[in-house]
Amino acid sequence: MMGRRITYREALREALREALQTDPRVFLMGEDVGRYGGTYAVSKGLLDEFGPARIRDTPLSELGFVGAGIGAALGGMRPIVEVMTVNFSLLALDPIINTAALLRHMSGGQFSVPLVVRMATGAGRQVAAQHSHSFEGWYAHIPGIRIVAPATVEDARGMLAAALADPDPVLLFEHAQLYNMEGMLSDGGAVDIRSASVRRAGADVSLITYGGSLPKAMQAAETLAVAGISAEVIDLRVLRPLDDATIMASVRKCRRAVIVDEGWRSGSLAAEIMARISEQAFFDLDAPPARVCSEEVPIPYASHLEEAALPQPAKIVAAVQAVMGRR
Repeated sequence: MMGRRITYREALREALREALQTDPRVFLMGEDVGRYGGTYAVSKGLLDEFGPARIRDTPLSELGFVGAGIGAALGGMRPIVEVMTVNFSLLALDPIINTAALLRHMSGGQFSVPLVVRMATGAGRQVAAQHSHSFEGWYAHIPGIRIVAPATVEDARGMLAAALADPDPVLLFEHAQLYNMEGMLSDGGAVDIRSASVRRAGADVSLITYGGSLPKAMQAAETLAVAGISAEVIDLRVLRPLDDATIMASVRKCRRAVIVDEGWRSGSLAAEIMARISEQAFFDLDAPPARVCSEEVPIPYASHLEEAALPQPAKIVAAVQAVMGRR
């Protein structure tokens, strides 16, 4: 199949443009999405193309404009709400968790909230603790919302349409380190928001990860291959609901697992995955599962400290070698 080289940012912009062109109910709202072109330049040019009624700059009030997005969704629109960074989404926890996630249940199925919330997540850019954390694992704890984390240009291009088609709220977490990443985008091909994906086949250990940690896991797998260790890399893609079938199939084949998660270890998504592996595939394991997470500190500003606080390929390699009994 033919393809073209494109950045993650450009793939997201193409997805937004297609959604706006295809469905008149779709509009984008958030801080700096219009005249400024988006904090990460994802919506650059869309204001001139679609006008201020559909590309709406909002005040600096996540609580207010996420709530407005919920109201628009209930009113029959298909809003895409951009929150500048995941840290700022904490100001909108009440409308997301107490309203959007609950209305289908509390109305006995009479109402749904077809809302899409996009936000940047993750560290590695020296923007200090209030702009660098990874809270997607928190949101994955909440019934009633779907959590997706596109880690490739194809997922960045294709997941938005699937999210807009979902009758319930979908939160898209875009790792800020990926915006400049380039990749091949195939012509055509549907993208779902249900399944994990095997990004690299292997036989000795399952590396289970998502989002901005996927390139690091792939790099670690290359290093491990040189040492004679065959790592299978699983991109979760969807953090709620987790695709247990793909995870367990890989673990049962490889018999060892290392989970890479930029969240903190305590109460992490990695801990949930380890628990599920222990519940469903305990007797298939040749070693206890291991995890590589961020250090239990606010993400530092200083570059060398930030790097030290985050999962890195060398840490992943060391964790794999440990579960393989090589150190």
